[in-house]
Amino acid sequence: MIAILGTGKMGEALLSGLLRAGVRPGEVMATARREDRAAALRERYGVQVVSNSEAAKIADTLILAVKPQDMAALLAEIGPHVPAGRLVISAAAGITTSFVEARLGHEVPVVRVMSNTPVVVDEAMSVISAGAHAAEKHLRLAEDLLKPVGKVLRIPESQQDAATALSGSGPAYFFYLVEAMVDAGILLGMPRAAALDMVTQSIVGAAIMLRDSGEHPVILREAVTSPGGTTIAAIAELERHRVRAAFLDAIEAARDRSRELAGG
Repeated sequence: MIAILGTGKMGEALLSGLLRAGVRPGEVMATARREDRAAALRERYGVQVVSNSEAAKIADTLILAVKPQDMAALLAEIGPHVPAGRLVISAAAGITTSFVEARLGHEVPVVRVMSNTPVVVDEAMSVISAGAHAAEKHLRLAEDLLKPVGKVLRIPESQQDAATALSGSGPAYFFYLVEAMVDAGILLGMPRAAALDMVTQSIVGAAIMLRDSGEHPVILREAVTSPGGTTIAAIAELERHRVRAAFLDAIEAARDRSRELAGG
């Protein structure tokens, strides 16, 4: 039995992904703060919606998907009901495995996960790290849960805040870029719908090329960048406005915010 504690956007995305991957509704339970939310989850997915403490008592695997600022209260609530050996997967940004372990009070195996919103289309990027009591079998269980909804990568926990900034927040950077490119198309006289179609397909195609070709992004960009052509003129403007440096600063700021969340 798998329990997802906290069914906000990410919790619900993981829930729907598990069900699409073939996990039966009777093998999953969820928790929700409000009764209207609980009723909606029951109706939409056919899963049990129970209290946090009940889920902690029953489930073999607990996925903690609450907001970082709510994690301490959740752990205080479920701590007395989580026995040693129960696999706990923490999916809250900035929350360390030691933070979870200290509040559960036993030698509980904890795996830290950072996933992202493309989980809703089974194209998530999930990075996982083992806590002090998590063994290979626990990492494999976490991977088995996450592989059906995207790619899974193991990293040292010291890199988790960077992963949060890079891939956890990553989709937002692409949506921001699409928004800017569509606005540029409108500025050039293109209808909004046509501009959105062109930009979206360009980004999808470029992403697939990058994933499947095995080429470095520099090589792929240079293949589009002819001497004296349109692309190099655009690249020169991006460099003049320090767009590359802005991305470096932005992702570093996201990393720093992840650390702040961990510190409360």
